[in-house]
Amino acid sequence: MPSIKKVAEIAGVSVGTVSHVITGSVNVSEPLRLKVQDAIRKLNYHPNHVARSLKTSKTRTLGIIVPDMTISFFPQVIRGAETAARERGYSLIAVNSDEDGERQKELLSLLRSQRVEGILLVVAAAPTPISQLTLILDASIPMVCLDRIPDRVPVDSVSVEDEDAAEMGVAHLIEMGARRIALVTGPPALKNERRRLQGYKQALQKAGIPANDNLIWRGSLRSGDVADICRQGLAGLDVPPQAIFCTNGPAALAVLRVLRERGMAIPRDIAFATFDELTVDDLFSPSITTVVQPAYDIGFEAARILLDRIEGKAEAGAPITVRLPATLKIRDSSKIRK
Repeated sequence: MPSIKKVAEIAGVSVGTVSHVITGSVNVSEPLRLKVQDAIRKLNYHPNHVARSLKTSKTRTLGIIVPDMTISFFPQVIRGAETAARERGYSLIAVNSDEDGERQKELLSLLRSQRVEGILLVVAAAPTPISQLTLILDASIPMVCLDRIPDRVPVDSVSVEDEDAAEMGVAHLIEMGARRIALVTGPPALKNERRRLQGYKQALQKAGIPANDNLIWRGSLRSGDVADICRQGLAGLDVPPQAIFCTNGPAALAVLRVLRERGMAIPRDIAFATFDELTVDDLFSPSITTVVQPAYDIGFEAARILLDRIEGKAEAGAPITVRLPATLKIRDSSKIRK
């Protein structure tokens, strides 16, 4: 098995220089860094991170907790975070909370026991006690919340501009001629869902359209629940909506299934748009108009902020707040026939 001494010999540098390149603890000139990296590749050398962490109390490992890795948004977030971590010589442990508050608590404890140097967290839809998060912060473990930002917790955060993004999607449906627009939301306990509801109302207000509570269908992130809510919402109206806007991808998939079972064609009978790209959008006919979050960038930026905190490069004081813009991809599902 190749050793660090052999890497130094092949690269023509000291063992200390090799260690600095591996850990990133000291800046090394670009020519020397490239020599060391080339020697590592030639020898297929793998540093013993466990031994090093016992010696330095540093694991160079981050943890990320997401609610559901099967939702296409979150793997992109993880990829962005992993890229940022890898560029700085860190590895990333990704775990899944299943939208369960107790499971999230267990995972936070697990990551602490694994001695991660920082945590990225997308809070579960189930109510998260403030104490769960302050316990991590009080232990001086850097943490960044992303996508879903908890209330009343002074923590660094990265997310999309939820209100502006939802307003953009609903405004597009209005521009296409829709006046009666139903909204299907996720759980109101989540701040991002509340902000998207506010964006919906802002778009209506700017267009001079009164908000109608019968057209606001507050749901959850469970497909069956959302489908039932959609069925009830449609059944309770004398005049169906001209369009539906969903505030998240899981809700969108459930609503599309309900519209199909009712024989409602998109956009002939009802226009449709949603937050979040759907996993197999290219298989949908018609194609789905979508407010696209920069998922990869959210993960990358959150990890960058976390690493700056760990390495002492971020200013102390107020939490860092980053809000990224979304983009609107207009496709066939929103093209109302006038």
